[in-house]
This record gives sequence, C-alpha cells and structure tokens, in this order.
Amino acid sequence: MIFSGRKKNKNEEGQNNLTSLLFIRLNRIGDALVSTPLLHEIKKKVNCRVYLLADKKNYFVFNNNPDIDELIIFNKGIKGIKEVLKFIKKNNIDTVVDLHDDVSTTVSFIIALSDAKNKFGLKKDNEIIYTKTVQKPDRSKVHVVDRLMEIGRLFNITPDRNQLRIQYNPEEKSLKMAGNYLKERFNSDKFLLGINISAGSQARFWGIDNYRQLINSLKNYNLSILLLAKPEDLTLAKQIIDDERFIFTSDFDNFCALISKLNFLFTPDTSTVHIAAAFNVPVFGIYVNYNTDEIIWTPYNTTFEAVITKEPTLHNITFGDVEQKLKLFLEKQLKMYPNE
Repeated sequence: MIFSGRKKNKNEEGQNNLTSLLFIRLNRIGDALVSTPLLHEIKKKVNCRVYLLADKKNYFVFNNNPDIDELIIFNKGIKGIKEVLKFIKKNNIDTVVDLHDDVSTTVSFIIALSDAKNKFGLKKDNEIIYTKTVQKPDRSKVHVVDRLMEIGRLFNITPDRNQLRIQYNPEEKSLKMAGNYLKERFNSDKFLLGINISAGSQARFWGIDNYRQLINSLKNYNLSILLLAKPEDLTLAKQIIDDERFIFTSDFDNFCALISKLNFLFTPDTSTVHIAAAFNVPVFGIYVNYNTDEIIWTPYNTTFEAVITKEPTLHNITFGDVEQKLKLFLEKQLKMYPNE
C-alpha cells in the first residue's frame, strides 16, 4: 500500500478512546466525490479516527479532506489485499465500511477476511460478509448520495439531507492560481460561465460544431466564457474557441479550484457536476443514461438543469435540443447575479 503521509489530527492528541474506522472507496473520481457527505457527517458526530482506502484513480479527491486522518492507496491484486488485511490487524481497526453501491469482488475479499469486529455496508448480494447492513434505497428513484447516506444509520446518524454537500477542498496554492488566472483574463465584475468539454469517454464528447454554436449563442449575454478541458483534449478545445487565452487545462486540484470561481457550468461529465456541487455552482448537464434504470448523477443539493439521452453517446443531441432549455435556465441565473 502507499500512504499519503498525513499526520495525526491535532484534535486526537491524548485521546485513547477513539474508534478506528476504515472506509473503502475504490474506482472512479465521481464515486469518491459522492462518498464525501457521509464521511463528513460521521467525522462530525462519531469520536473516531478515519482511515480511507482509495484507488490510484481517485485518491487525489481525498488528498486535502480534513475528515480523513489517513489516506491509503490500494495496490491491486492478491498482494494488495494482503497488505490491507495486515494494516487492519496492525492498527486495531474496529470497523470496516464498504462505501460501494454495488458488489465489489476485491472489497468483498477484504471485508470477509479482515479481523475487524464490525463490517458495515449496504444490503447487497454479498450481505453475508457484513456484521450489519442497511437496506439500499431504489437506485431508480434515489440519488447515489442519499443511498450512501443510509450507511449513517449504522452509526445512529440521521442527517438533515438539505444541509448535506459534496466535500472538496482545493489547496491554497491552487485557489491562488485560479484567482490570478482569471484576474489576468476577465473582468471580475462579469458573470463567469465555464464550458467543460471533457468527460470519461469520447462517447460523451458533444462535438466541435455543437460547442461552437453554444459559444456563439452566448455572445448575446453580458458574460465571460471560459472553456475547460483535460490536457489531452487541448487540440479539440483549440478548434472550438478562437482565442487560446480562454482555454483552461491543468491538473485535478487546479481544475477544481477554477470551478469554485465559476458562476455557471455547462458539462457532459458526471464527475465535474459533483465538483460544481461542492461549491454550489449552478450546472447545466448533458447526460448519457444508456441501458440503465439508475437515475442520473445530478449535482447534489445544487441548482441544475439537464438534457438526457437514452442512447449510448451524445452524438445525436443537437444544439437545438439544448438551446431553449439552456436559455431559460441561464437567464434565471443571470437575473440573480448581483451585477446584473
């Protein structure tokens, strides 16, 4: 395993009665982000030391999270599982918590073979491996954050759902970078609209012509436009917007810091909507909801609007399909902007 190097929380000094909790959240960025409201509530209300076992693909979501006392990066395979089991034993972990909505074979092995007294999770096909489970709400009706929050009941926590929020904390240097970047390029009094073109797969790239039409339609409004893209999508971004100064590509923490400064976000990416939700940035999303009955991963407790396709890609969503709904939603947000 790889350890984050995080030091013990100062509030723990001298406390010998802390419960040691190991939360397991592997897989993707979005999966990590939707787990953070539960972690936040448990850290607030339980006298505990929180360990978090993350994946190489999502650990950076938790890097600067004050609710986590020690972050561990999982090495895949049998060796990695043995390392985790040894860690649980060595650190006298009281409770292991499975934060996965679905059955994970890897996580099932860890939980079944661990020495932890308590093994918590949502009720799934592998429920026999847990000491306690809680019923998983209907995924076709209940948001993934609310499904995961049910685990809080195993800690006697019933939060006010209206107060829950995705937790993400950019580093100060990233926030400073984002502020300086925007100050150099934009009038700080103007409404700032970000358009993110990158998603987890090319199936969710909306197309150069659609984005160009979108940007052209926004010229009728008193606002500034910034195009956001992964570094590998920079070539696409340059074909969409005429001035390269208004294209932002950077690492994850800088990207999140930049989103925190926006007044509005347009995106096809479900991970990015959760980042926007952490900062209460209104979101207009275009979603692929193909071959599933699960409700879309909307930005939690955040103002949003969306266009959804049941097809496997965004290729058949035209700008015309988006235009009217976007116009009504954007104009409502502009009316609430203090400088309008």
